[in-house]
Amino acid sequence: MMVLTSERVKKLKGVLKEQLLSIGVSLAILIDEAGNVIASSGKENGVDTTSLAALAAANFGATAQIAKLLGEEDFSILYHKGKKDNIHFSRIGKEFILVTIFTDETPLGLVRLRVNQISQDLLNLLVEDD
Repeated sequence: MMVLTSERVKKLKGVLKEQLLSIGVSLAILIDEAGNVIASSGKENGVDTTSLAALAAANFGATAQIAKLLGEEDFSILYHKGKKDNIHFSRIGKEFILVTIFTDETPLGLVRLRVNQISQDLLNLLVEDD
């Protein structure tokens, strides 16, 4: 069982801020598969992060079932484009999901690259022994 200490949450928020907010991501939220917020960093701008986390987890669950119908094991990345904001979801390990919100000023390819680069760092922080 993972124990979330304040020090661990601080480290996770630091990675989100330094690696994602620095490239133009406006909000990054790390959640578990149940939709619980583990750590977040950035401008919420009125976004209900608790509801967003629950819906993101449900979205991943539904997409996993679609993947199975198509003979895939899983779809590990989801992306939705809006008029002003975009949202990118990426699985971190088997139990976690990273949600990033960004505008068109930040290229999707850069977000995907950076998320890929920090995935293992986040996972290491999530599963490290205290």
